[in-house]
Amino acid sequence: MSVGVPVKAELLHWASERAGHDLDAMAARFPKLKIHDWVTGAKQPTLKQLEAFANATHTPIGYFFLPAPPVIEVPLPDLRTMAGDRRGRPSPNMLDAIYLCQQRQEWYRDYAKQNGEDPLPFVGSARLEDDVVETADTIRKTIRFDLALRNGLPTWTEALRYFIARADEAGILVMVSGVVGNNTSRPLDPEEFRGFAIADDLAPLVFINAADTKAGQMFTLAHELAHIWLGRSALSDARAGDVPEHRVERWCNAVAAELLVPLSEFRKHYDPGHELRTELDRLARRFKVSTLVILRRMHDAGGLTRSELWEKHEKEVARLRRVSKSSGGDFYLTLGARASKRLARALVVSTLEGRTLYRDAFRLLGISTQETFDHIAKRLGGM
Repeated sequence: MSVGVPVKAELLHWASERAGHDLDAMAARFPKLKIHDWVTGAKQPTLKQLEAFANATHTPIGYFFLPAPPVIEVPLPDLRTMAGDRRGRPSPNMLDAIYLCQQRQEWYRDYAKQNGEDPLPFVGSARLEDDVVETADTIRKTIRFDLALRNGLPTWTEALRYFIARADEAGILVMVSGVVGNNTSRPLDPEEFRGFAIADDLAPLVFINAADTKAGQMFTLAHELAHIWLGRSALSDARAGDVPEHRVERWCNAVAAELLVPLSEFRKHYDPGHELRTELDRLARRFKVSTLVILRRMHDAGGLTRSELWEKHEKEVARLRRVSKSSGGDFYLTLGARASKRLARALVVSTLEGRTLYRDAFRLLGISTQETFDHIAKRLGGM
C-alpha cells in the first residue's frame, strides 16, 4: 500500500498559481489526483502523485516539503518594466529558460577555455558615460553589421537573420526561442520578458524571446548587445517605443536605435511632411529595419513627441501581430537558432571527440535521441 506524503495546502496553491493556474483548474485537469482532497486533508498524495503534480506545475518536488512557499528571485538583474511597473512573480517558464541558458553558457565557457580561446575584448568595454553614437559605431564595426551590407538584402527580416549570424560570428551565443528548450507546450510570454543578456568575456550570451514579433526581436537583439558591451547582465523588456527611466536601459535603448539606424543618416532621408504609414514603410525598406525602429528614430529626430511615439508604437505592434504568420519551419534550423549555432557546433564537435557525454549534449540541445543528434551533426555544415 502506498504511503501518503503530507503537503501543506498553501504550497499546492502556490505551485498552481506560479504555473499560471488556480487550484480548481489543476484539479479539473487531473481529476484522478484528487487534489481537493489533498487541500482539505481528507487524503494525502502518494510520492508518485506528488511528482505528477510537480511536473504539471513545473515545480521542483523538493519545494513541497518546505514549511512555506519559497521566494524565488530572478537569477539576473531584473530591469524589466511594463508601462513603468516591474513585472510580478516570475513564471516557471521564464525561470527555466534562464536556467537552461546559464547551463549552456557554463558549458561553452569551459569548452572555450579548453580550446585556448582568448577573452573577447568588447565585453565590458563600454561605460554609461560613453557617447552613444561612438558606442553604436563600435558595435556595428565589431559585428560587421553596416548599412551598405544591409542595403543588399531583400527585406528587413533577412537583415534580422543576418544580424543574428554576425553576432554569432563575433563570438556571442545568440539564442532565439519562444519556448523552454524545445518544449512547444511551454511557451514564453513576450509580455513577461523580451530578452536577456548574460555578460561573460569567453561566452557572452543573448537570448531573444521568439514569441515576440520579428520586428520586436531586431530591437531586442540590438539592446542586449549594448548590455554585453557594458558587461552588465540583465533581464529586459526592451521596446523601441520606450524611453526608460532606468539609466542603463535608457542608454541601451539609445545605443540600439543608433546601431540599427544612425540618426545622422536618418535625418537625410526622413520627411516629416509625408503621410506616416508611407514614410514608415519607405524608411523601413531603406534601412532594412522594422517599422518599430523607424518610429523610434522619428521621435529621436523630433518628428514625434514622446506620447505620440508610445501611442503609435503600440498601434504598430498590434498591426504587426495581426499580419504576422508563424510556421514550424525546419526543425534542425530552428534548433540551431534556439540553442545558438555556435553552441550547437561546439557541442557536436566536443561530443564526437569524446570530451562531452552524449547525455549532456542531448540535455543542452533539448533532444532525446541519437538519431536526432546525428541529423544535427550532418546539418551543421549548412546552418
